[in-house]
Order: sequence, then C-alpha cells, then structure tokens
Amino acid sequence: MAQVPWLRAAATLLCSVFLMACTTLDGPAVAASQLPPLVHEGTPVTLAEVAALAPSPDLLAVTPEMQAFVARYAPPRGGTRQRLLNLHEAVKGPGALGVVYDPFADGTAATVFRTGTANCLSFAHLFVALAREAGLDAQYQWLEVRPQWTRLGERIAVRLHVNVMVRMPSGEQFMVDIDPLQSRDIAASRLLEDADAAALDHNNIAIEALARGDLEAAWSQLARALQLSPGLPPLWVNLGAVYRHAGQVREAEWSLLQALAIDRSDRSAMNNLVVLYGQMGRDDERDYWVDRIDRHRDRNPFYHAWLGDRAGEEGDWAAALEHYRVALKLHPDDSVLLYATGIIHFRLQQYAAAERLIERAIAAASLRSDIHGYRAQLEVVRQRQLAETQPAAGSGATRI
Repeated sequence: MAQVPWLRAAATLLCSVFLMACTTLDGPAVAASQLPPLVHEGTPVTLAEVAALAPSPDLLAVTPEMQAFVARYAPPRGGTRQRLLNLHEAVKGPGALGVVYDPFADGTAATVFRTGTANCLSFAHLFVALAREAGLDAQYQWLEVRPQWTRLGERIAVRLHVNVMVRMPSGEQFMVDIDPLQSRDIAASRLLEDADAAALDHNNIAIEALARGDLEAAWSQLARALQLSPGLPPLWVNLGAVYRHAGQVREAEWSLLQALAIDRSDRSAMNNLVVLYGQMGRDDERDYWVDRIDRHRDRNPFYHAWLGDRAGEEGDWAAALEHYRVALKLHPDDSVLLYATGIIHFRLQQYAAAERLIERAIAAASLRSDIHGYRAQLEVVRQRQLAETQPAAGSGATRI
C-alpha cells in the first residue's frame, strides 16, 4: 500500500462540512427534477427559479495572479514530488500566501487566494486549483470523522471533513489539509468528483441560510446541490430539514427516505425521521426507526471501541478488552482498533498478545506517522516482555 504522508497547512481547528457522510451507496439517486416545490409564506418556489437564486460559481478558476504564483513557487522544471512540497510550503508559509483557518470562510479558489482565509472546503478548492495548474494529479477527498456518543450511549455527532489527495506518478499519495485529523479520528474516506465538491459548496451556503431562517435561499441552494450531485445522502437529509422548518412534513419525510434509499445506514436520516415521526404522532414508525438506530449502533465497531475507552478511563482493562474484541470482530483490519487492543493487552501485562496485535496494526497502517508511533510502542512492549522473562540478578539459581 502506498504511503500517505500528511502535509500540514497553517490552521488549528477542524472544519466540518455537514451532518454526515456515507461510504457505501445502496441504491440509485432520485433525479433532482422530482423535488417538490418549497411553499414559503404561501408562495411556491420551484426548480425553474433555482438557476437565478443559486448560481454556481467556477470554484476552480485560476486568475493570472494565481498562475504567476504557481510559476514562481512550483515551476515545471522540478519533479512532481518537489513541486508539491514547494507549492504546499508556499500556500501555508507566512512568507508567501499564509492561508489561515476561518470556519465561515466559504468561497472559490480565487477568493481564498485573495483573502488568505479558508475553511476546509474552500482550502481544498484553492489547493486543487493550484496543484492542477502545476501539473499535479489532485482530487477532493472526504473523511468521515469517527462518531461520538454521550455517556448514555447516544450518538451526538458524525462529521465530514474535506481535504485534497495528490497522487504521484510513482503511486505515492499525499493528503493536503488545512487541519489534518488524527488517524484514530477517521472512520472512512473516499475521493470526490468536482461536481460533488461544488454540491458541498452549495450545501454550506444552504446551511448558513437555514440558520438565519431564509428557507427560500436554503431550499434553492440544496436543489442546485442535488442537481449537481443527487447521490450524496447528506444533501437529502438537509433538504428534509428545510421542508420540516417550512411545515411540509410529507415532503420532509420523502426527502429523508431518499437519503436512506441511497444509503440505508445513514444515521442522520434515521435520527431525523425519529424527530419527524415524533412530531407527527406516528409512534409506531418512530419506534421502528429508534430500533433501527439502536441496531445500527450495535453493529458499529467505533461504538464498541467507545465503550472500551470508557472502561479504560475507569481502569477496568478487562472490560475494555472485551469491548475492543467486539470492535475488532466487526472491523478486523482497522489499524487503529488493532493498536488500541494491543495497548490494552499491554496494560494487562499480556505482552505476547500486545506484540502480535501491534505488529498487525503496523501491517495495516498506511500513514507514516502511525507506523512510526506503532513501531516505537512495539519496542517498548518487547523490552518490557524481555525484562520480565529474565531472572533477577543474584538469585542464586544454578543451571543444571
């Protein structure tokens, strides 16, 4: 497997784009042309108005100033790897562009280049545009952040983070990010098409509009997003939220069911249906989705890992091990789960098991930083195992 080093840019906070991401799609997407109109203040808003209400900017347009920037910092005479490293340093470095993080800094690549501020998605627009100008193979990538639960075991957040994947002719891959996630926080990832990234841009604008109560703008932006990328379940989930705020509960239900038709495990869609059916007094259907959420949670390896983390915080390493064994049974090749289980064995002084699991974690890991850390811990395990198997000095034992 190709190594995937992290390139760090100048920012400190995580950027979440929307409620959740999917990694496996189960069914075809409904065409955006089938969207029911939004009825706002007695007036319908239809798809015929979307082009005027939600125009799509050229997110990757390169200005002459951007072309000059690439020519200066990543000229074609350098090799592809060196061009990437030089370009990244120029984008993040305070002596050059010095892009900084702002969670509200949406915009095109040209906007970020001009202002020097970006969230994770707009930073990805900038770097994809500059990298392609430099002749590099750059694509958008989304990362689903590992789910979090409350102390009562209820899921409280699933987030999506967007960065850039740059592939070298040699097969080596680099992830470029305004704020890299720790590998233990990444639940899944996949590459995005440019149209998907444009849809996410409209989605962000829609969420901002919804937050300020502008339902017409929110609906129009999501309708445009679904015209670009109807196969992204979070867009349907957010559209359902707009319909629900407009009092169109049937349309909200329809939109959420579209998300589940694409990805039957979409937790956000299920959670929203529970809320919707509760408001409608449809208790049998609400209870059905509560049960689905519970069963989905119990099949989630990260939920069992979370239970193991809780047990470890309380010093109950035996219980932690049982929870992590369940997690590994559900996801046996995850390097983070393998490593964490090895650490629990280490805590229990079960050194042979710890060594075996950390070795498996090293084999399964792809990030160089993870492999380096795992190898350092493996050496600690081996030294501790050796120390406890050697006889104490001066014991008087005689070999016969």
